Amino acid sequence: METSLSAIDTPALVVDLEALERNIATMASRAKAWGVALRPHAKTHKCSAIARRQISAGASGIACATIDEAEVMVEADLPGVLVTSPLATEHKVRRLLELARRRHDITVVADHPRHVALLDEMSAQSGVSVSVLADLDVGDHRTGAATLEGAVSLAQQIDAARNLRFAGIQGYAGRLQHIAAFAERRSAAAKAADLLAELRVRLRVLGLAPSVVTGAGTGTHAIDGPAGVFTELQVGSYVFMDAEYADVALDESPNSPFEPALFVQTTVVSANQRDFVTTDAGTKAFALNGPPPRILSGPAAGCAYEFQGDEHGKINLKPGVRLSLGDRLECQPPHCDPTVFLYDRIVCVKGNDVVDIWPIDARGRR
Repeated sequence: METSLSAIDTPALVVDLEALERNIATMASRAKAWGVALRPHAKTHKCSAIARRQISAGASGIACATIDEAEVMVEADLPGVLVTSPLATEHKVRRLLELARRRHDITVVADHPRHVALLDEMSAQSGVSVSVLADLDVGDHRTGAATLEGAVSLAQQIDAARNLRFAGIQGYAGRLQHIAAFAERRSAAAKAADLLAELRVRLRVLGLAPSVVTGAGTGTHAIDGPAGVFTELQVGSYVFMDAEYADVALDESPNSPFEPALFVQTTVVSANQRDFVTTDAGTKAFALNGPPPRILSGPAAGCAYEFQGDEHGKINLKPGVRLSLGDRLECQPPHCDPTVFLYDRIVCVKGNDVVDIWPIDARGRR
């Protein structure tokens, strides 16, 4: 298919396909140079078409925050699916085991003895075994065993379970990913990695050397990748980048190794005021947990965006800038993951030409 972007109704979620592919290739090249695997996180894009491109570029698998995402990735016949959040209900564990029946490389995390017991009991009932990682809290205080001793005990419980396979350990430090200063982020990431390294040592002594040590993210990838603790990186936002990451130095270089690839295109629907115009992209078009959307190109580049309600946005015009009814703007979203969740599809463009439309097929409940 090929049509002009101007034929697409707004607000629309748009990806610059060439920038996306460059970002995927750059992260794959970095991981290869460091000798670590990639298991990119589908929670960023929720799109099996993008996950397939990440696998084609060398990723060993796909990380999923939810069982819903995992089901879509397995249905797309993608390998190495890891569910990175513990499953605490019988219904979700049953869905996981159905995936494990279809693919033997499904993995899930556990951070409490009850998780392990539930997984083991239901695996026995279904006749399907599953690989399990012991999840350690490395400072987020969100999920993960609260202590090293607790994580060691979990690993031993998983290993002793008749119907489970101990696969390794997870430690994700989400709170570190957006620390703006690289030196400060490096110091904080080192402390989190030290906890995982200590857990790995303790497990080796017990004969439970973890084959997988997984975690990290886009913000710490250049720290955790070459550090020698992680065997794989759960990077996500690098494929798109967003306004939140625009102020984060991803490494010691003055320039980001990744480029903005995801935008919300919006149309000027009212231009009656001298100092601002109104667009059709309001709070229903962008995630709200981040800085304001950014306009990066065109005559309105650098103009400030404000929300004017559910359906409308306000572009405060800089001196000398004029916009007319029907003018289109591309805005970098505040936070890519929850912005993607607001849309049913991604419009793929090269320049101003629409070359494909991908469903956001892992969005919502199934």
